[in-house]
Amino acid sequence: MTLKYFAYSEFIKKRDMSPSRKTIFPINLKDVFFTHSVPKKRTMKEYKIVVLGNGGVGKSALTLQYVQGIFVHNYDATIEDSYRKLSKVDAENARLEILDTAGTEQFTGMRETYYRTAQGFVLVFSLAETSTFENLKQTFLDILAIRGEEVPMILVGNKSDLAETRQVEKEEAQTFARKLRIPYFETSARLNENVAEVFEECAVQIQKSAKNIVERRRWSSESEIGDKKCKNWLRSCCCCLIPCFTTN
Repeated sequence: MTLKYFAYSEFIKKRDMSPSRKTIFPINLKDVFFTHSVPKKRTMKEYKIVVLGNGGVGKSALTLQYVQGIFVHNYDATIEDSYRKLSKVDAENARLEILDTAGTEQFTGMRETYYRTAQGFVLVFSLAETSTFENLKQTFLDILAIRGEEVPMILVGNKSDLAETRQVEKEEAQTFARKLRIPYFETSARLNENVAEVFEECAVQIQKSAKNIVERRRWSSESEIGDKKCKNWLRSCCCCLIPCFTTN
């Protein structure tokens, strides 16, 4: 027996037991049929993040440390894999879809696809190898050229635990990040330092970017409506003024 049928049958019983069939029992049909309505389930937000950088900078080590909590010493640079991780973004549950790209030359042709589909990017270089830092500058320009707009990016200097072989100074990387107007983190996948912060900050930047886009579109729409109203007002004014000038 369903809840709706039970509630309605109880109403019929009370009516039949009354001294007079004319007695009217106040009843709210909304209470009968909608008391046990099920609240709508909120969908979990998803954030698509792509990890970019030269082979050997520690992209896979960072990703696996964040997703699985393990440190991998040796990883095949020709392997491309994707992972999912549940996290919280602004106190809300979210699912991060992370694509760990291969750093070898044979996969460069696929990068344009990543640039078009990703919501955010983690740009990784090795603090122990200057060339990997220089190459990311071109990667940044390539992304902007394809997307045609600013997209959320995080600059990451990995292998901060290798202080004795460091080649890229912190001030240099910070200055570069400020020019690009993106956050900068120094990480150690081996020691699990700042790893989670990188991916979670990327998700936050994606969320902010989405809100800004919505706000700009709303402002643009309101501006267009305002322009139309202004033009209509000017037309009406002209229509009123022209007869005045012609009569004089």
